[in-house]
Amino acid sequence: MTARVRIAHTADLDPGELPALRELLEEAFEGDFDDDDWDHTLGGMHVMVSDERGLAAHGSVILRRVGHRGRWLRVGYVESVGVRPDVQRRGLGGRVMAGVERIVDRAYDLGALSASDEGAGLYAARGWQLWPGRVCALGPDGVIRLPDEEDSTFLRPVATGPLDPAHELVFDWRNGDLL
Repeated sequence: MTARVRIAHTADLDPGELPALRELLEEAFEGDFDDDDWDHTLGGMHVMVSDERGLAAHGSVILRRVGHRGRWLRVGYVESVGVRPDVQRRGLGGRVMAGVERIVDRAYDLGALSASDEGAGLYAARGWQLWPGRVCALGPDGVIRLPDEEDSTFLRPVATGPLDPAHELVFDWRNGDLL
C-alpha cells in the first residue's frame, strides 16, 4: 500500500474533499459522528493520509484556549482522528499523529485531546500523558466540572512545560461535546 500524507488548512481543502472527509469519519466512528463533531473538525489544520482507494486516515488540529493557574494557553486541540476500517492497524493512525504532533509542537503552548477507549493506547504510546487532575469548561453560567472527561483527557506539553494537576484545566466553551 502506497500512502501519501497531506497537510492543509480547512480553507485550502477543495469543496469536493469535504464530503469524502465526512464520509471517512462517519465510517471510522461507526456512525457515532454528528454535526457538532463535524463542526469541531473544521477551521484548523488537517493531516490526511490517502491510498489508492482515496482518503484513508485523518486528524485535525484546532485552536482552543485552556485556563490553568491564572493563565490562558493556546491549545492545539486534536479532533477527528480516524482510519478507514479496511486499513486499520497498519500504522496510518501513527502517520496522522506524527503530522498532528509536528503542528502542535511548533505552533501551540500545549496539545490536548479527548481519547476514546480504542484510541487511548495510540496516544499513550506516542508520549501523550493522561491528565490526572480536574477538567472543566467555562460555560455561559461560569466554570463547570466535566468529570466524564477526567479519565480520557491527554496532554502534550510543549512550550508550557509540565502543568500542575493540583489546579484544574478550564477549556473554552463550544457546542456539542465540550472535549
